[in-house]
Amino acid sequence: MRLLRDNAAELPQPAGLELLAQGLEKSGDLAEAARTYQRIYHEYPTASEAGRAAAALSRLRQRLGGRYPPVKPDMRFTRVDKLLAAKDYERARSELQRMSETLTGAARDRARVWLGRVRYLRGQDATALKWLAALRVTSPEADAERLYYLLTSARRLGRTSEMLAALEQLTARYPRSPWRLEALVAVGNHYLLQNDVSRYEPIFRACADGFPESSQAAYCHWKVAWAAYLSRKPGAKALLEEHLRRFPASEKADAALYYLGRLAQFSGDPAAARAWFEELIREYPNHYYATLAESRLQAVELAAAAPSSEVKRFLEKIRFPPRSHAFDFQPTRTTQFRLGRARLLASAGLQSWAETELRFGARTDAQGPLLAMELARSAARGGEFGKSIRYIKGLAPGYLWMPFEAAPEEFWRLAYPLYYKEHLERFARLRDLDPYFLAALIRQESEFDAKAVSRAKAVGLTQVLPSTGRELARKLGLRRFAVSMLRHPEVNLNLGTYYFRKLVDSLEGHVEAALASYNAGQSRARMWLHWAEYREPAEYIETIPFSETRNYVTTVLRNAEIYRRLYAAERPAAVAARAEAGAPVGDGR
Repeated sequence: MRLLRDNAAELPQPAGLELLAQGLEKSGDLAEAARTYQRIYHEYPTASEAGRAAAALSRLRQRLGGRYPPVKPDMRFTRVDKLLAAKDYERARSELQRMSETLTGAARDRARVWLGRVRYLRGQDATALKWLAALRVTSPEADAERLYYLLTSARRLGRTSEMLAALEQLTARYPRSPWRLEALVAVGNHYLLQNDVSRYEPIFRACADGFPESSQAAYCHWKVAWAAYLSRKPGAKALLEEHLRRFPASEKADAALYYLGRLAQFSGDPAAARAWFEELIREYPNHYYATLAESRLQAVELAAAAPSSEVKRFLEKIRFPPRSHAFDFQPTRTTQFRLGRARLLASAGLQSWAETELRFGARTDAQGPLLAMELARSAARGGEFGKSIRYIKGLAPGYLWMPFEAAPEEFWRLAYPLYYKEHLERFARLRDLDPYFLAALIRQESEFDAKAVSRAKAVGLTQVLPSTGRELARKLGLRRFAVSMLRHPEVNLNLGTYYFRKLVDSLEGHVEAALASYNAGQSRARMWLHWAEYREPAEYIETIPFSETRNYVTTVLRNAEIYRRLYAAERPAAVAARAEAGAPVGDGR
C-alpha cells in the first residue's frame, strides 16, 4: 500500500487506486477503503473500475453503518462533470436529477442549473433556454452560471437580443464573476465570426481590462490589438507594445513582435524593424513569424541598419518566459545506461519493454531528445513513420524552441522526415506545387502514416475522405476505385495533390486560403479573404477566427520552411522573392 501511495503519479489510474482500496479493505481500514473507492467512483465514472467500486461501496456502507464517510457535493459534481466530458449525457442527467432532489442550498441550485447545462451540451438549445429562463436560484454563483448558459443557448439559437440581455444582467449583478468573463468571450467571438469589429472590439476590451489576471485576458487583448492593426489605426503600435508588456507569455507575443517590425518598416524605420525582427528570431526560433522575419531581414535597407537602441531598451524590460533554447546532445552516463538497457531488451525481442525503459528514462533521469532519437530510428526502420515523428514530439517536447543549428541534423531529419520522396516529388511537379510545402502538409495531416484514418474517416497521407476520393478518382480516370486504395501512397498523393491544386486555383492562387479551406472548408476560407484589405498573406492568416485553423495554416507553412532548410541545398530564389513581395509562399508557380 505504501508503494501504491508513493508512486500514484506514475501508476495507471484508477487501477492503482483499486489495488490500494482492496489492500485497505483487507487490512481492516474500512473507512479509508471507502474513501478510496469513492474517489474511483466519482473521478473515473467511465472506467470499468467504477462499477466494481460501486459494488464495494455498497458492501462497505452496510459494514460501516454510521461510520461510513459522507460524500461531499463537490465529489458528486466531479462525477457529473466527467460524465459530461465523456458525452454520457443521460447518466449525467439522471444523477443531476437525484442531486437536485436530495441536496440543499447552493449545491441544489447548482444541480438545477446543470440540468440546463446538460440540455445545452446535448444541443437542445431551445429546451435549455426555456429551462434556464424560468429557473430561480438564490445562490449568486449558481445564478451567474445560469445566466452564462442562458446566454450561450440564446447565441446558438441566433437570439441576439436575449444573448445581450443575459450579458447585461451578468455585468450588473456579478461584474467580477468568472462566468461574466466567459460570457464576454462568448459574445466577443459571436461578433468576431461575423467580422463585426465595432461590436466585438469593446467587448474584448472589457474582458482584457476587467479580468487582467485571467487566462483569457491575453486572448481578448490580442483581438483588440489586431483589430487596430488591421484597421490601420494610429494606436496599433501602442497596443502591440502593451500586449508584450502585459502578456509576455502570450501565444501572440511572436505575432506582436513581427507586426511591430512591419509597422517600423512601413514608417521607414529600418533600425527599429531590425531590432523587432531579431528579437523575434532569438526568442521564437522555428515559429512561423520567425521564418517571416528572417525573410524580411534580407531586405537591403534592414541588412544595412544597426538595431534600434530604443527598441532594445524596451525589449530589455519584457520578461518572456524562461525557455530552454538548447539541449545537450552528448549522452551522460545515465543516458548511456538507459540506451544500453533498451538495446539489450530490443535484441531479446522485447521491444515494448525497451520502449518503456526509454520513456521512463525521459521522464526521470536521462536526456529525452537522445532517447527520442533512439526510439524514432527504431520505428522508422520498422516502417512506423508516424510513430517515429511522435516519439520526437513526445519525448523532446520543447524541440521547436531550439535554433536550427543547436541540434544535429539527424535529429531534425527524424522530426521532419521525407518519406515516399519519389512519389511526393513527382506529383508536386505534376501539380506545380512546392515539394517541401507538400511534405509539410503530409506531416501535419498524417505524420507520413499511409494507413492513418482520422475521426472524420479521412484516409492516408493527405487525408482524403472516401467520398472525395471516389469523386477525384472519377475525374482522373482511375477505374474501379476502392477506399482501400487511399492507403496506397502513390494513389493518395495523386488524389491529394490534384485536390489541393484545384483548391489553390479556385482561390485565385492563395495557398494560405487553400490551406484554411483544407481544414475549415472552402466557403469559410473564401469569405475570410474579403474581410479586410490584406497587405501580406500573414495578415489573412492572423485574421482567421478559428484558432484550430489558424494554427494549422501557420504550422504547415513553418514546417515547409524547416523542410527547405533540411533538404534543399539552398532556399530557392523564387521562394525568397515571393516572400519578400508578400506573395503566397506555398505556391510552386
